[in-house]
Amino acid sequence: MDMQVLTATLRRLALDAGDRIMEIYNADDFDVRSKSDDSPVTAADEAADALISAGLRAAFPEVTLITEEQADSHSLAADRFLIVDPLDGTKEFVQRRGDFTVNIALVEGGVPVRGVVYAPAKGRLFYTDASGQTVEETGDFDKTAPGPVTPLKVRTPDEAALIVVASKSHRDAATDAYINQYSVADSTSAGSSLKFCLVAAGEADLYPRLGRTMEWDTAAGHAVLAGAGGKVVRFDDHTALTYGKSGYENPFFIAYAPGVTLKAAG
Repeated sequence: MDMQVLTATLRRLALDAGDRIMEIYNADDFDVRSKSDDSPVTAADEAADALISAGLRAAFPEVTLITEEQADSHSLAADRFLIVDPLDGTKEFVQRRGDFTVNIALVEGGVPVRGVVYAPAKGRLFYTDASGQTVEETGDFDKTAPGPVTPLKVRTPDEAALIVVASKSHRDAATDAYINQYSVADSTSAGSSLKFCLVAAGEADLYPRLGRTMEWDTAAGHAVLAGAGGKVVRFDDHTALTYGKSGYENPFFIAYAPGVTLKAAG
């Protein structure tokens, strides 16, 4: 696969999907329905999914596509696949909090090797370039030509004063109990896959997730963090979080900057 073409395609599709999402977000009203698992879905999820899926299938017809909004894709299995969450953070979208993202990733051999995370309401765009280095792009997000980019690298943590980021919609007592094992200087909340990106950008050191997630929720953010030198491991045994699992469901996990001494599960 030509990684230059992949990078350009993922970036463009994320921006296109972000535009469509923001059209619906800025409307006076939009419908919210519940899926079979009681999670919310909106016209923005479906419109973004249709746009991204069509673009990926046209550009990479030989690569298996897994997407949250197409249940028939969840039974597919492949060593290499593209995985999409067209609107991660639907609860933030519905509540008009802005912490939602477009997520597209390439997984090879169980590892997310390339990804893009775009937060259209926040104006933040993170992606891995053709070499696998993570960058954050600024500027006007022209569809045809990237603007200025800053290579990202996780910061060196101060274990006496860690910065922790946790879920805005799913934080609970178990998460707080785990975080309380560390010496924390600051704790912040963020929605969607932005939490991975904050660690990648050196704006946080540690993101524990003690709750249900699916691979499409995490793959792009995982790729972005890995491309900045970060790690994502299982919560239970601190082994690498892998992809392509049956049903595409994740265990609890910890995303972090190397230098954080991970505490044991409770």
